Amino acid sequence: MKNIARSRLTQVAALAAASMLAVGGCSTSSPTSSASSDSSGGGAASASSAAGAAATGPLSAFYTQKLDWKSCDEGECAKLRVPIDYAKPSGPSIEVAVNRMRATGTKKGSLVVNPGGPGGSGVDYAAAADQIVSKSVRESYDIVGFDPRGVQRSAAITCVDDATLDQFMGSDPSPDDKSEQNALLAGDKKFADACKKNAGPLLGHVSTEEVAKDMDVLRAALGEQKLNFLGKSYGTMLGATYADLFAKKVGRMVLDGVLPPDLSMQQINEGQATGFEKALDAYLADCASGGKCPLGSDAASAKKKLQTWLAGLDAKPIKASGDKRLSTLTEGWAINGIAASLYNQAQWGDLTEALRSALEGDGTQLLNAGKSYAERNDDGTYRSNVMQVINAVTCLDRPAPAGGVAAYEKDADAFSKKAPTWGRQMAWAGAVCADWPVKATGKPHEVKASGSAPIVVVGTTRDPATPYEWSERLAGELQNSRFISYDGDGHTAYGRGSQCVDDAVDHYLVDGSEPAKKTTC
Repeated sequence: MKNIARSRLTQVAALAAASMLAVGGCSTSSPTSSASSDSSGGGAASASSAAGAAATGPLSAFYTQKLDWKSCDEGECAKLRVPIDYAKPSGPSIEVAVNRMRATGTKKGSLVVNPGGPGGSGVDYAAAADQIVSKSVRESYDIVGFDPRGVQRSAAITCVDDATLDQFMGSDPSPDDKSEQNALLAGDKKFADACKKNAGPLLGHVSTEEVAKDMDVLRAALGEQKLNFLGKSYGTMLGATYADLFAKKVGRMVLDGVLPPDLSMQQINEGQATGFEKALDAYLADCASGGKCPLGSDAASAKKKLQTWLAGLDAKPIKASGDKRLSTLTEGWAINGIAASLYNQAQWGDLTEALRSALEGDGTQLLNAGKSYAERNDDGTYRSNVMQVINAVTCLDRPAPAGGVAAYEKDADAFSKKAPTWGRQMAWAGAVCADWPVKATGKPHEVKASGSAPIVVVGTTRDPATPYEWSERLAGELQNSRFISYDGDGHTAYGRGSQCVDDAVDHYLVDGSEPAKKTTC
């Protein structure tokens, strides 16, 4: 997925807060030849051994390892060793960075958290525990994060340098003619070829299924019999995949803003197009009714004006300042900036001011929003590798759309009927996977997690990145689910201002009180 699909399915606001924290203490290592068991500083040796007792054979060394916790800027940090290839557990392994924020009260266990992505840092996310979970959850659980394999501190995948990534991010996401199509496909191939050359053997082993298996090793290393998990956005696919693989090991699991494992890449792209279109319509209605909207006082006219302006950027980007390398706002960066603001209703005011300046010829504010979305600094460096690893995971998890340019054009026409602003670019979002150097190892599949404990699924009615219907879909597929329906805007619901949602999730996590089969907030 690129541009908004070259971006990520993640909880942007929380990650932005987390990224302001100092980074250190959980460094990553290069692949090594075999598994090793770390010595424990946490006093959980017997619990860890019991939790990993089910693993036998070559995997037992991973399941019985002990985490050596040390103080770090992100709380307490440790390293978890996992095999690169679970089919060859005696082969090379890597270290996954793990951190925890200790429970502030009487500890009930560990709660593993993931913010989304693919490519979001769980270490940064857990370090912001006070912002991502309630006080009662903080009191009851060690909040545990990890950078998934290939992400930041965990043998990070790097394909291109920062300047090349700028070109990739800023390219035209919605080609209108043959020349633009060729440019987009050439850029995608350049990126894929660079990954083949530079990313190393881990490139073929960063699938969601492999990360889910890492989570089970983590569960054992934490000394937990069952995995308690809070996943948002793409983190829901990770949680659902874990539940399908290890149903009997599911503890208290909350999946908020669902990316369903059973959808094809085209279905995901179409769903995101309609999701962002719905969110844009809600924003424009709010903007137009406020009396000071730079796009006008009528929502329909405002939308046409915005679409015309975006199309104009395709041919003639506008000036922007304050960045070492980027001096103009292109259509690609503008789309990223708008998308970032649609993730959170609290950012709508900033979007209005950014659009006001951009319509007057200054794209600085909107470019800054797009750079924040990409975790990019003004000096031209990127704070993380999320914009590189997202494609590696996506292209492994699902086969690329078949049919080449003709299929993308057909999808563009179909998607645009439902989502005139976002449809064309989302139809082309899977093109980067067409030339991917590693064949997809996953495929769309239903998740039932038969025999699991109740899994709480949360959906937001006007979620742009993970449409409400996706949460409904997974809740219906799971054999044992509870569904919380939130009538609201923005991406994900828990911890975003709804007392109804927060109370239901908190009571479940802290007390084990199951919500009703369906709760409406």
